[in-house]
Amino acid sequence: MKKLLLAALIFTSSVPVFAQGQQLSPKAVAKGDNIEVDYGQPSKRNRVIFGDLVPYNEVWRTGANEATEIKFKKNMNFGGQPVKAGTYTLFSIPTEKEWTIILNSQLGQWGAFDYEKNKSKNVLQIKVPVRHLNNVQEQLTYTVNKDALLIEWDQTGVSIPVD
Repeated sequence: MKKLLLAALIFTSSVPVFAQGQQLSPKAVAKGDNIEVDYGQPSKRNRVIFGDLVPYNEVWRTGANEATEIKFKKNMNFGGQPVKAGTYTLFSIPTEKEWTIILNSQLGQWGAFDYEKNKSKNVLQIKVPVRHLNNVQEQLTYTVNKDALLIEWDQTGVSIPVD
């Protein structure tokens, strides 16, 4: 009986997780010297992303699945505002011309479903301009440079200054 239970446990833990009939997006990590971003990495898959899949003027988890988390290994400036070392949830509110980037101290959130309930835990909010990408970025991608955090997906990108 123990062998049967062990085999069942191994089988179920190796089966891909599905949500509403679709496989969850893979986890991805973007690392820099002092910043690390942990996010679900969705793909475009011939969909209209901004203004449709990701509605304008609504809070977005800035990734897929669990809300994106960003870790600062030291006190830094993020978008021109000071942020203390630590881990935060990263949300955004995209529009066609600019995104509002939000850091929230409540960790472990799924999507942005409880954002309103945890809004009082916002630690900073900044606005960054949108830039048009010449080529389609199939997967949502974070890139940590020495002076900026880049977020790119489809033909849209934003750059958040860091120092």
